Amino acid sequence: MNPAQLAARSLKTALIGQVRSVFHDSSRGERPVVRQANGLFGPQSVTWRVHGDLTSMMVGGVASLLLQMLHPAVLAGVWDHSRFREDMHGRLRRTARFIAVTSYGSRAEAEAIIAKVRQVHGFVHGTLPDGTPYRADDPRLLAWVHVTESISFLDAWRRYAEPGMSLADQDRYFAEVAVVGEKLGADPVPHSRAEAEALIAAMRPELLVDARTRDVAHVLLNQPAPSVAAKPFQTLTFQAAIDLLPPWARRMHGLSGPGLAAPAVRAVTRGAAETMRWAFR
Repeated sequence: MNPAQLAARSLKTALIGQVRSVFHDSSRGERPVVRQANGLFGPQSVTWRVHGDLTSMMVGGVASLLLQMLHPAVLAGVWDHSRFREDMHGRLRRTARFIAVTSYGSRAEAEAIIAKVRQVHGFVHGTLPDGTPYRADDPRLLAWVHVTESISFLDAWRRYAEPGMSLADQDRYFAEVAVVGEKLGADPVPHSRAEAEALIAAMRPELLVDARTRDVAHVLLNQPAPSVAAKPFQTLTFQAAIDLLPPWARRMHGLSGPGLAAPAVRAVTRGAAETMRWAFR
């Protein structure tokens, strides 16, 4: 092996090590999810294609959180029942693991983690500041979480991996991941891009921004990086996530986005995505 090949191997090893340290808590015995053909989807699914891209999934994941917290009842569940200020990274890691297991794990593993989340949702309930009761297992709230997550993952994939993705494949993606939303108890669950966009439009009148929304968004976007080496990538991910938001959502959050720098943010993020694909290939 020549010096260039050795350097490339060292870089790949370092990148993979950084990613595993961020997404898997070794103290809890967590290991990378092994792809199983007998899961909810399979090698020929659009879901495997979309969810296998690290950079676009991270960008889409942050964008989906910013969308989800615009619903006051979804935000209340985080505010009342989580330690988001002390453990935002842990929350993100657990969400990423849920996506990985339901996407690539065996059917038994996927069913088990879905059942665990449903059990946790049963204990999450309370009252909004205006006195309105809420429950995390409310099918409509679960539908909001599901649709914002799905469309954010898909749109990040389209921007940073497959700009020419056909509408037919986009519809296939929504039809595939609908099984996870339905198993979690969400209703209605979109089965096409048009249905997803219609659901978001229908729920927009319920959205709002208040002091609590701004507080949670601030904690999310200003959390310390898990390591010095990861800080530039985290900063880039957050900028790309804000850029991915629909303009109306950016306005609600009071986020200006990269503005004139958007082409540069997209170009650098695309480069980071290609580097990660090379490392994990």
